[in-house]
Amino acid sequence: MTGLLILIPVSLLMGAVLWQSFWALRSGQFDDPEGASQRILLDDDVTGAP
Repeated sequence: MTGLLILIPVSLLMGAVLWQSFWALRSGQFDDPEGASQRILLDDDVTGAP
């Protein structure tokens, strides 16, 4: 009986992690992982430096 006190919250947590993973995949969170890392390196805000 005490095992259920541990297993039920653990299974709910694992279900929530799985649900969030599928939600992130469907919403396009991982469509362009290389683009974001390259965009941060671009220096677009240069204002006329000699």
